[in-house]
Amino acid sequence: MSDVKFYLVEGRMLIRPHKMPEWQKFRKYIRAVKPEHAVEKVLSELGSNHRVKRYHIVIERVVEVSPDEVPDRHLLAIADLKGWVKT
Repeated sequence: MSDVKFYLVEGRMLIRPHKMPEWQKFRKYIRAVKPEHAVEKVLSELGSNHRVKRYHIVIERVVEVSPDEVPDRHLLAIADLKGWVKT
């Protein structure tokens, strides 16, 4: 099994492209095996949560970060799970 790492993905997305276009910056912490998987996850989340097309998203930087640098405690809690508990 591959080692899952934390990645910081930074970039810009174009919101309201037809009315009042505006570029908005974003930073997302993602758990993934490869940087390509982290980019795919970010594109998927931004598209579903903000209704932004993939061609309106510009990824500027993908960096592997240590778990100590991740501010999202929920993401860290998911990383610490050992398995599923049946009830």
